[in-house]
Amino acid sequence: MHKVVISGTGLYTPPFSISNDELVESFNTYVRQYNEQHAEAIAKGQQEALAESSTAFIEKASGIKSRFVVDKAGILDPQRMTPRIPERSNDDWGILCEMAVAAAKEALQRAGRTPADIDGVIVACSNLQRAYPAIAIEVQAALGIQGFGYDMNVACSSATFGLQAASNAVQLGQARAVLLVNPEICSGHLNFRDRDSHFIFGDAATAVIVERADQATSKHQFEILGIKLLTQFSNNIRNNFGFLNRAAEEGIGTRDKLFVQEGRKVFKEVCPMVADLIGEHLAQNDIPVSDVKRFWLHQANLNMNLLIARKLLGRDAEPQEAPVILDTYANTSSAGSVIAFHKHQDDLASGAIGVLSSFGAGYSIGSVILRKL
Repeated sequence: MHKVVISGTGLYTPPFSISNDELVESFNTYVRQYNEQHAEAIAKGQQEALAESSTAFIEKASGIKSRFVVDKAGILDPQRMTPRIPERSNDDWGILCEMAVAAAKEALQRAGRTPADIDGVIVACSNLQRAYPAIAIEVQAALGIQGFGYDMNVACSSATFGLQAASNAVQLGQARAVLLVNPEICSGHLNFRDRDSHFIFGDAATAVIVERADQATSKHQFEILGIKLLTQFSNNIRNNFGFLNRAAEEGIGTRDKLFVQEGRKVFKEVCPMVADLIGEHLAQNDIPVSDVKRFWLHQANLNMNLLIARKLLGRDAEPQEAPVILDTYANTSSAGSVIAFHKHQDDLASGAIGVLSSFGAGYSIGSVILRKL
């Protein structure tokens, strides 16, 4: 059995950013047009008028101030309100592959590795653009990596569950090193016409190199001390889009089958579950919560993270203890906690303990305890 480390991380940030003000202007334009178009039915009580959104509402509800996206014009067009991502030829690298490769190159550079040093590729994300061939095998080909590749989906917890799979492969000697990538185009599954959720998501891709500790040479090493996973079925976050939709006549022409959630129920149910899992995981490894210098939490909602940290620490967390990136990136699903880790790790001293945690649809929760080497 080999000791395992994370030796490098990478991040791809799309070129376009949308502020809350821009998003609200587009949304409210759509709302006004809708209400004017259906004014007679609304006046007769046959239809409800849509309510406008506001920057203050978004920031209070989520802590999000802006988000990066792969396409800005399509999202802000009140007649479209979805990103415009042209379909590519089968002979061209797909957009998820392209994003993953960009993040992977930085992770390889930080790890001091080349594609020749990697034996496996795992693509773990919420939304895969196709069923097969696997995006991971496409990334493997694009980088020239020999070995194996496969995709996995555990919604927003895909990164931590992917870390478990990568760590196991290295620990058992099945691979010297594994590249884990989390390419997320969350704007593609978001209904930008829904007031309660139109502001939630952004796009990004992250990458992590997981390898044997005795072979790692990077100055960015974190030993993986333990990983704990939990799933519990819930319908409160759901995406019903899939190939069987076309086989159900009653599904044709009905409402959007992409992302929906019961936000208040998720908040109430998930926060204590996450705090309990992390607390139990630390206790099982004989690590007092007070010894944890940093919590890299899933970046879905600022209020959730503040509450989870408070439950764990018994007090409000200092900004450096639970860093926030969702103010500028929004919710990037599986990539969020890894973005926080990537951007807020180099200042830690050798021996510092940190916890990387994810939580989301499923419900699915992951906790990864790391020690800076």
